[in-house]
Amino acid sequence: MRIIISIGLLALLAAVGAYAYQGLTVDAPAPAYAIVIFSIGIVLLAAVCAGLMGLLFYSSRRGYDEPPHIKR
Repeated sequence: MRIIISIGLLALLAAVGAYAYQGLTVDAPAPAYAIVIFSIGIVLLAAVCAGLMGLLFYSSRRGYDEPPHIKR
C-alpha cells in the first residue's frame, strides 16, 4: 500500500513540476496590479510570521508553555 501511495504522490509531484515549468517558460509579463497584490501579500505574510514568532517567544519566556503544577 505504501508503494502505491508513494507512486501516486510522485506522479502528482511530477505533474505540478511540469505545470510550474510550463508557467515559467511563458513570456507573458505580469500585470501591474498582480505585482502590487503579490507585494502586499508578501508583506502581510511576513508581518503575521513575525507576530507569531514574537508570541512564541513571549509565551516561552513567561512560562505559558510549561505543564500545569498541581498544588496539594
